[in-house]
Amino acid sequence: MVAFPQAGAEVEAFDPAAVEDAEAAGRFVIVCDHASSFIPSEYASLGLGPAERKAHVAWDPGALGLSRQLAHRLDAPLVHATISRLVIDCNRTLDAPDLIAATSEDIAVPGNAALSSAERERRIATIHAPYHAAIDRLLDARRVAGRETVLIAVHSFTPVFHGVARPWEVGIVFDKDRSIAEPLIDALKTEGLSVGVNEPYSPADRVYYTMTRHGEGRGLACAMIEVRNDLIESEADQADWAERIGAHLASNGAVAAGSRGSTR
Repeated sequence: MVAFPQAGAEVEAFDPAAVEDAEAAGRFVIVCDHASSFIPSEYASLGLGPAERKAHVAWDPGALGLSRQLAHRLDAPLVHATISRLVIDCNRTLDAPDLIAATSEDIAVPGNAALSSAERERRIATIHAPYHAAIDRLLDARRVAGRETVLIAVHSFTPVFHGVARPWEVGIVFDKDRSIAEPLIDALKTEGLSVGVNEPYSPADRVYYTMTRHGEGRGLACAMIEVRNDLIESEADQADWAERIGAHLASNGAVAAGSRGSTR
């Protein structure tokens, strides 16, 4: 059983959210919820070995690199998590069963088993809440400054999940607002790519929390982009995908506010 520090004990200092280029002038804001596999020392690695801590269950491999390249391409601010989603998943509602997962895919997480309510609330207060507060501060500042904002979340997905191969190269996830998603899906398909439409995940899978809260909740055009992680392993691959996605986003982002909620 993993031992956690008692209240008032000295723990490793960390900021659960990093904001890069907050003053960037472009219309887009990029968020990356699962950017890091880092587990602070106070969590004793959650009882996991090195291989498990680097597996896709701990983070979205390649997503941060792609996010940075895309932010640079679009002159966009970037907000990304600095803590592994195994400690707490910042892209989940507070009542989600996998907010703090005791098992992720086929990997048991000993440090999350039989978690006390006090420890659960501590993780919410020290990681989940500050992460979303950082996004709120950035979006509030842009609103006060009168800047148009289109919110994009970047994730990656594993090619095989529970033994089943996933055929898509990229997935676009959206809910009520389709103004960014639909043109992006069409543009990527014209390149001959295999594009998942609300695949490999959809809002029904509880993966759209950040976009629901900060995007649709504020009336902002928004969408979530999932790229298969074996396609963005290198910086060169990340740059190629950022150029491809960024070009398509830039071409339709200017009109997004006027077309929100449209359907085919």
